[in-house]
Amino acid sequence: MATARSRPTSNASSLLQDLPGAYPARSIEEENRDVATPLSLSQAVYGRRAEYVRPKHIRIKIGTWNVASLKGTEKDVGGWYVEGKGVSESLAGLSVGDERSVDQTSRTSLEQREDVASQEARYERKQPTLPNGDPGSLPGGDDVSLYVLGLQEVVDVGSTTEALRPYSDPAIAVKWKESMAASLPYGYVLIAEQQLIGLLLLIYASPGLAPELRSVSTTSVGTGLMGYMGNKGAVTARLVLGETTRLVFINSHLAAGADKTALERRNWDASQIVQRTRFEPIQDAMDLQQSTGEQIGDEDFAFWIGDLNYRLEGIPGDDVRRLLMLHTRNEYDTNMQSKSKIDKEIQTAADSVRQRANRGSSVSSASTSSVKSYVSADSQQTGTASTAPTALMDEINASEDPNSLQTTLSSLLPHDELRQQMTARKAFHDGWQEGPVTFLPTYKYDPGSVGVFDSSEKKRAPSWCDRILFRTRRDKLAFDAKLQEEENSRKKDEQMKASGADQAAEDDEILYDYDPDADGTNVNTDYDEYDEYDDVEDGVVITKEGFEDELRLEYYTAHQRVLSSDHKPLNAVFTLKYDAVVPELKAKVHAEVAKELDKVENEGRPNVTVVVDQHGDTQAEQREDSYKEFEGVWFGDVRWGQSKHRSLTIANTSQVPASFSFIERPVGAGQAAGIAPKWLKLKQNDVSLSSSSTSSPPTIVEPGETASVELEVRIWDMSLVNSLNEGIKALDDILVLRVEGGRDHFIPVRGKWLDTTLGRSIDKLIRIPEGGIRKLQSQRPDSSKKAGGGGSGPSSPVVGSNEPVRFSAPRELFRLTEAVEELVARVVAEWDMISSDSGSEDPPWMRHSGWPFDEGGWSEKGTELWDAALSDVCDALDSDQPLEASLPSEMPKMQRLYLLAHLLLTLLDNMPDGVVTEGLWTQIDNLLAANERSKHKATTEEQRTAIQEILSQSPAHSMSFILLTSMLERILQEVASSSGGRDEPPVSPSRKQAAGPLRRLTGSAGKLPDTPHAELACEAWAHISGKALVRLPAGGGKKNNAVQERRRAELTGLFLRKDEG
Repeated sequence: MATARSRPTSNASSLLQDLPGAYPARSIEEENRDVATPLSLSQAVYGRRAEYVRPKHIRIKIGTWNVASLKGTEKDVGGWYVEGKGVSESLAGLSVGDERSVDQTSRTSLEQREDVASQEARYERKQPTLPNGDPGSLPGGDDVSLYVLGLQEVVDVGSTTEALRPYSDPAIAVKWKESMAASLPYGYVLIAEQQLIGLLLLIYASPGLAPELRSVSTTSVGTGLMGYMGNKGAVTARLVLGETTRLVFINSHLAAGADKTALERRNWDASQIVQRTRFEPIQDAMDLQQSTGEQIGDEDFAFWIGDLNYRLEGIPGDDVRRLLMLHTRNEYDTNMQSKSKIDKEIQTAADSVRQRANRGSSVSSASTSSVKSYVSADSQQTGTASTAPTALMDEINASEDPNSLQTTLSSLLPHDELRQQMTARKAFHDGWQEGPVTFLPTYKYDPGSVGVFDSSEKKRAPSWCDRILFRTRRDKLAFDAKLQEEENSRKKDEQMKASGADQAAEDDEILYDYDPDADGTNVNTDYDEYDEYDDVEDGVVITKEGFEDELRLEYYTAHQRVLSSDHKPLNAVFTLKYDAVVPELKAKVHAEVAKELDKVENEGRPNVTVVVDQHGDTQAEQREDSYKEFEGVWFGDVRWGQSKHRSLTIANTSQVPASFSFIERPVGAGQAAGIAPKWLKLKQNDVSLSSSSTSSPPTIVEPGETASVELEVRIWDMSLVNSLNEGIKALDDILVLRVEGGRDHFIPVRGKWLDTTLGRSIDKLIRIPEGGIRKLQSQRPDSSKKAGGGGSGPSSPVVGSNEPVRFSAPRELFRLTEAVEELVARVVAEWDMISSDSGSEDPPWMRHSGWPFDEGGWSEKGTELWDAALSDVCDALDSDQPLEASLPSEMPKMQRLYLLAHLLLTLLDNMPDGVVTEGLWTQIDNLLAANERSKHKATTEEQRTAIQEILSQSPAHSMSFILLTSMLERILQEVASSSGGRDEPPVSPSRKQAAGPLRRLTGSAGKLPDTPHAELACEAWAHISGKALVRLPAGGGKKNNAVQERRRAELTGLFLRKDEG
């Protein structure tokens, strides 16, 4: 036996060890010898990835909108999000002359767009609110390949019922999907969808991009009530683009509120979303399946959108509202209602500012002068007295135009909580970034207005609550590297202090001024020193799979002229350049790498070639197209008991010794485990192998040498025969040859089963036509094709209940009983002729009472000649050929008789319901039991008549019973007439009757000579034939079974013994 080897557990190849066809684990010496060889085919293909990827460019449009659970908002989504409408260029950082946003045609169309007054005048809830005639200012339609839409508050999350709802109502999303489907170009498909109460994420892809998106995984995280309910939280989607690029989209709604507690809860919400989000495992570029799912941070590009709810900190809300409405009022004509409302709001805010200024005891005269000067400037613009927020206006650079919107926004952004938290490394600090904010705060407006901030009693301060952040893998790795650098510096400082270096701080050669709490706090610091990007151009992102992508922000703006919610929608358009796998090129590289690896493996690993002998037993088999196409071991036609041999030659074609063995093959339901099926015998170098063993002993073959394996199929097992007859099983299996240190070889083994009459019931046998069951099998459609190389799986049975009844009793029984009778007569006559002169030993029927059915007299049973002849005569029976002519000419008549008797008993023993069925026997048993209990016993003739009446309920079974008992009667008559029975009186020739069906059906039952041998023969035959003829009910107890067996033996005796009295 070969020495067992341990398997490595740390390399990728060990994961595939138990898969059929995989390379077994290699020894440490082999691994060290081939260090330069790729570990796997997938890794080698991955190493040549540059050959099968091509750059592609797509636009990704990302939108976010808090719809405030207002009805009718879905009617605006297609216009602003898909078509790019509703942008107020003057309030969004875009100008009509901006070549990025509009061409000449669009510029002309913008001039024809509905004005603000008309738009607000026709505002009505539940109706579209976008301006008429708007051509759109942002890319849309089929210019965008991937649409990602995040919505918040599609239901009222402020409602306790909705907040505590344990599930999301899918009907809510239907109207949004219908609106999107109506707006998107034809062919765009929904590839990802996730809802969490009021949060909804929808992702659509163009027809050209959709096939490249794989491993789509969506999930949600609730962070609302009790930290887990879905009134707040996030819905997230992960996509793999072009087999190379991971994209993650997060749509979130964080905690609301303007106080410090609400701010800390927002930060907590964000951290919980990152920690608890898990995606489904994917198969990476090297075809390895992940054991655990990825999380946020493992992607190549991430986009975090939604209502993050961060507010403006440290500025009175009235100041912000007034300052911003100084800009929004320019959108209105002087006679407009909204213009008046804005002026009123400005005046109210100015009064509030003036009151705060007058109450402040520490306000200096210079500050007061500054307030007055700004109020004066504002008065010249508005025509009304006004004041200015001193603290805010002091922050505006005097060198810039105070009337510029961008100047105003620049003064407000430092107060933005999100930017402050990023700087303080409390939230969104690990590489997240945002495009330039050149648009007004998106919250909170009066629904139906373009620029009127909250005029309700609460007068909420305007804020940039809605945001679109993004992060690349390069950003994330750079931040991680920065953290590691800081940690290393901190540890170094601690070591220096511990070693006493702090005592030499005044030494000019020691500089120690690192402040870990203050250094490295700028989140926008460029971290290009990260090693992976030392030689990579700015803007290039190396993906997790090792490909080079680029992401560029084209547009980032709000849609100020969408009036249906108190939030303004926010949109960002990105251009992504990514390396996409071209399947055809990858397949070509895969084939080339596989060929190269095969060459390397063949040179350094043991390898064998398996040669299968391709010979058929007949010329017809050799001409079969299915046989020629089959590349395994083809046994051709296989019948019951037939021995067929094939051989395998195992040649060592490598340069090193090869050790091979057969291992346990994969099996399905109903198949026995082991190296081979039960119907197949293997010999390896003349040593028999057990088919049920898990492996065969290893055989070592030197380079250039060969070994042989003999295969034999011979089917005796009647349970298998029944399954093959019924089409439940087929002669179709596989052998697995394992080469130690090399690859596995799979050797198909197949044969075509020839149906047999054995194992069939009388009801089926009487339906087989002349020509036998083989003729019926050949008439089955495509039977030869299914059994040949084109497939030999299980098929429908040959004899079905739809076949007509053709005979009163099975024709096979007629033929076998007649052949047995004829041979008995000839054997007895031949014995009489020989023994009369030689005075030889007693005849066999004297030595064996059950002759010729007593196995004790079958001296040749088990020999190869016997087994082959038994298969041949069964084949003749199935093919409706002469029985005796099928037997070897050199076989003595006595052995021929024994063979036919053996076949007859086999046929009877394996009839599923027997000659006397269980139902018929129950009636006969009751009859015999009643006679035993009766004081007036019935005569033998009376019992025979009663039994025949019971059997007549099934004519085919009754006729079969008569055939068999008539045959036994005839044998007794022949034996009784033989001179070999020296102690018995001779029988008159008139007692003999001519053979033939008519004689056998009208035999003289009960008229046999009353001799000791006849009585013994009756008892022996009753015992032998009783088991074959009668099927007893199962169970009943040991005592009852003994009684049943006694009465079963009596049944045959009733029809053979001499009549009483």
